[in-house]
Amino acid sequence: MNIGLTGGIATGKSTVARMLVSMGAALIDADVIAREIMEPGHPVLARVAEHFGQDILNSDGTLNRKKLGAIVFSDPGQRKVLNDLTHPAIRSEMAGRVKALEEADPHRLVVCDIPLLYESGQEGLYEQIMVVYVPKEIQLERLMERDNLTFEQASLRLAAQMDIELKKSKADILIDNRFGMGETKRQIEKFWREKVSV
Repeated sequence: MNIGLTGGIATGKSTVARMLVSMGAALIDADVIAREIMEPGHPVLARVAEHFGQDILNSDGTLNRKKLGAIVFSDPGQRKVLNDLTHPAIRSEMAGRVKALEEADPHRLVVCDIPLLYESGQEGLYEQIMVVYVPKEIQLERLMERDNLTFEQASLRLAAQMDIELKKSKADILIDNRFGMGETKRQIEKFWREKVSV
């Protein structure tokens, strides 16, 4: 079985991913793959440098994330170009890893951690979608505290993602993470009993 794992920023998705792994799930992290395809020598990085110019690279050939970020976060058109260059490669790599893990052990749960799963239209790629949820006010509070942001900065980051209530309404499996670690763990264990270890 495979699931897509998502949520909003500061909802506790990484915590839930760790809990699932501790129970025996295999984890494929979209953010890790996104970094891997931007390593020197990878064809995706070469195509990105070709489009955005060689000055987005450091002298050792690695990506200067700050320079690329400055371009794509100030221009939605350029951000779309970057996504068009990187997303197909990330999806293809994830699909390959899911297939390999499922072939190696068909009974093992494969969890694909994808922060912008709904935003990038990937819900159809997984058997079920698990959403880690906390209400927006808790999300804001946690984000401000975690990243040392002002209310305005945190609000802008939340506004860049699909509203958490909409994600909640789309979920196949909902993990409500506002009541502390013990309660979250209880929900994960219930999911495991009912869906995984049958």
